[in-house]
Amino acid sequence: MAVLNVSVVAADHEVWSGEASMVVARTVEGEIGILPGHEPLLAILAAGEVRVTLTGGESIKAQADDGFLSVENNTVTVVARQAELV
Repeated sequence: MAVLNVSVVAADHEVWSGEASMVVARTVEGEIGILPGHEPLLAILAAGEVRVTLTGGESIKAQADDGFLSVENNTVTVVARQAELV
């Protein structure tokens, strides 16, 4: 089963990184869900929640303010001006 390698980082520190089965984030064009095999993507984040579903089914949530989301080769990187786990 394919997984996503996810990193959530703020301007000054890494908030969380690990493997996940899905990432959901709010962009300026609406909410987007990322699954393994997603096409490459670069999106501008809107202030809001980033939800990461781990491979075991648990989930984590981070509050992210302004930044971008990058997807390529099952790697998801969320870079925000400010971000913290909630």
